[in-house]
Amino acid sequence: MKTQDDDLLVYNEDEAVKFILDYLPAETKKRVNDDLVEYVLDVVYDYYDENGLIDEDSTEEASIDEEEMFKYILKWAKKDKMELTEDDIQLILDGEFEYGKTLGIYKDEEEE
Repeated sequence: MKTQDDDLLVYNEDEAVKFILDYLPAETKKRVNDDLVEYVLDVVYDYYDENGLIDEDSTEEASIDEEEMFKYILKWAKKDKMELTEDDIQLILDGEFEYGKTLGIYKDEEEE
């Protein structure tokens, strides 16, 4: 049986970026490149770290306030002068969620 630890080991940022870029609508792909996707993923990781959501010794599921995380990413994107719209950020997050679901890291709330 696959454990959450196993899932975390198969999360590959390069694969995630490729998956997310494929997930994005054509119009968004005109503005968003792999560097911007990597930037958002890095800020997500920073958010998890700052909020104590990354515990390598635990396999417990963390509860993530998606609205708070979105605001955090938006704040840093503006501060760092990244050319990302709110919609771009949300689509990248949606793509990352879909990638995580393919690995079994995330589940839809209906599945719980």
